[in-house]
Amino acid sequence: MSVPTLIGITAKTISSDRIKTRVLFAGDESGTPVIFVHGNVSSATFWEQAMLDLPDGFYGIAPDQRGYGDADADKHLDATRGMADMSDDLIELMNTLGIEKAHFVAHSAGGSTMWQFLIDASERVLSLTQVAPGSPFGFGGTKGLDGELVSADGAGTGAGGANPQFVQSMKNGERDAGETTARTTMNTFYWKPPFIAEREEDFLSSMLSTHLGDKDYPGDAAASENWPQVAPGKWGILNALAPIYQPDINQLYAINPKPPILWIRGDSDQIVANESLFDLATYGKMGAIPGYPGEDVCPPQPMIDQTRAVLDKYKNVGGSYTEVVFEDVGHTPYIEKPEQFNNHFHEILKAN
Repeated sequence: MSVPTLIGITAKTISSDRIKTRVLFAGDESGTPVIFVHGNVSSATFWEQAMLDLPDGFYGIAPDQRGYGDADADKHLDATRGMADMSDDLIELMNTLGIEKAHFVAHSAGGSTMWQFLIDASERVLSLTQVAPGSPFGFGGTKGLDGELVSADGAGTGAGGANPQFVQSMKNGERDAGETTARTTMNTFYWKPPFIAEREEDFLSSMLSTHLGDKDYPGDAAASENWPQVAPGKWGILNALAPIYQPDINQLYAINPKPPILWIRGDSDQIVANESLFDLATYGKMGAIPGYPGEDVCPPQPMIDQTRAVLDKYKNVGGSYTEVVFEDVGHTPYIEKPEQFNNHFHEILKAN
């Protein structure tokens, strides 16, 4: 699906040793590279204005990640590697473009990619701005600050937790405001209502460009003996985010160098939250899914608290981070309050 670009954005098809995809560019090619990593059910389109807003001396680069937009439809995400396919794609994109080091800014599942990228190639990161990133322990299915698995098979996480009505509406390409459509999901969860993005139609087209199927979004699923009787499969983004496929967090603490991290989030985020409305355990606690074993066994994942605990440990072993919380903002601070976002984002770029 072709999505229009803003004036000042150049779209090119780039082929690396791993994948062919659309990559957006903005700014002076001689400037310091800034790589923008988009989140789930979206594409590089979401980053365009932030790319155009970069200060002088910086060069914005935003790929459509594997499984999204104009990325090669034949390249699927091996969920058993967690987010390593995404990380490897970014490394090879840098190699193809001749980039040794770059600043990175990532959103949501793109932030999950960057936890892996730090482990894989921290020496190539000048700074990292994480915008509403997923927990370093994955999405759902863990408890406590150390990310303890609720069940060994990751029950309650992965593609089996996707709303089938939403998936069907995506397959149908629906653009209306029905209860489970992409438009309603965007305007309810991507930002805090009643905010409506100026580029609503383009963002909707970006969402609908998500690759769909058992090897893409949402992916495949497996049966489980544990509540709620579904566990992650082996393909696609939702399974790649499952806690059973995430790397040992101790690898993050051991990286050298340790780039500075800016963590920006909205105080009204319903997607990445301590009681996320995309976490099946939250609905179990609410009584909306039968058979819930109780909060002591399967509590909603404390996503925010886990991320903070990990970053505190990162700081204690020589790293640094800053947490910034935007008031009255949902899941996408850089679109909801771009000026406030740029003030913080540009500061870390200029300082490093």
